[in-house]
Amino acid sequence: MFDRLSDRLLKSIKTLRGQGRITEANIQDTLKEIRLSLLEADVNFQVVKTFIDRVKAKALGQEVIGDVSAGQQFVKIVHEELVTILGGGAARLELKSKPSVLFLVGLQGSGKTTTASKLALYIRKQLSKKPGLISVDVYRPAAIEQLRVLAEKNGLPFFTTTETKPEAILQAAKRWAEQENVEVVILDTAGRLQIDEELMGELARLKDIWTPDEVILVADAMLGQQSVNVAEGFHKRIGLSGLVLTKVDGDARGGAALSIREATGVPIKFLGIGEKSDALEVFHPDRLASRILDMGDVL
Repeated sequence: MFDRLSDRLLKSIKTLRGQGRITEANIQDTLKEIRLSLLEADVNFQVVKTFIDRVKAKALGQEVIGDVSAGQQFVKIVHEELVTILGGGAARLELKSKPSVLFLVGLQGSGKTTTASKLALYIRKQLSKKPGLISVDVYRPAAIEQLRVLAEKNGLPFFTTTETKPEAILQAAKRWAEQENVEVVILDTAGRLQIDEELMGELARLKDIWTPDEVILVADAMLGQQSVNVAEGFHKRIGLSGLVLTKVDGDARGGAALSIREATGVPIKFLGIGEKSDALEVFHPDRLASRILDMGDVL
C-alpha cells in the first residue's frame, strides 16, 4: 500500500546525501518534493502543511551530529515526525467494564462484519478474554447471517433473537451476555452508503441502552482522503475512541493512514491486512514510519 509513497519520499531525500549540514537552501527542494509526494498519496492538505512545517522547524534547529550526513539526519527527523503524525505509539483497547462493550461503526462495505469476527479472535487469543458477537444490522439480513457463519466457523458465541429492532436486540443481548459469561461484547452496527441523521440517531439510542467502552470506526483505506471526512463525521456526532483501517493490503495510496490520526485526534488501533480470520494486526506508528522510509522493521 505504501510502496509508491515510499519510493517518492526516498527519491526526494536522496538529494541531501553528501551535504555537510542542513540549511534552508538545501532542504527547500526536498521539502517541496515531500509535499508533492504526500499530496499525491491523498494525504489531507492541512495534515501535509502541518507535517512540512514541523519537519522544517526541527531540521533547521538541529546541528548535524559528527560522522552523520545531513541526509541521514534529515531522514531521522522525517521518521520522528511521521511517527508523531501517526499517533506516537500503539493504542490499546480499553476494556474496563464487565462485560466490556465495543461498538463497530462505519459506512456500508467498509468491512465491519469481518472485522468484528477478527477482533473477537484477537481478544480471545491475545487478551485471553471470552468475546461474544451481536449484529443489529436489521436492514441487511445478509450481514446478520454473515456474522453468524463467521462466529460458527471460529467457535465464537453469537447472539440470536426473534427481535427485529436494533434497540430491542441490544436490550435482549444484555441478558444473554450475562448468562453466557461473555467478557467482551462486540456489536456490529448497521452501515449506510453515507452518514445520515437516521443512522446517527440509531447509534445514539444504542449507546443509551448499553454504554460502550469503545466506539471503533471501521474505515476503508482505499477511500483515501474521503475516509478522513467519514471519521470526522462519526467522531463529531457520536464520539469515536479508535479506528480500524481495512484493506491496507490493497492498492491504496496510504493517505488515509497518514491523515486520519492527525485530522481527528482518534488513534488507529488495528489494521485489516487481508481476508483471513487472523488478518488483523495492532497498529504500530513507528513500524509503519520505518516501512515508509524503507528503514526496515527495527523490532
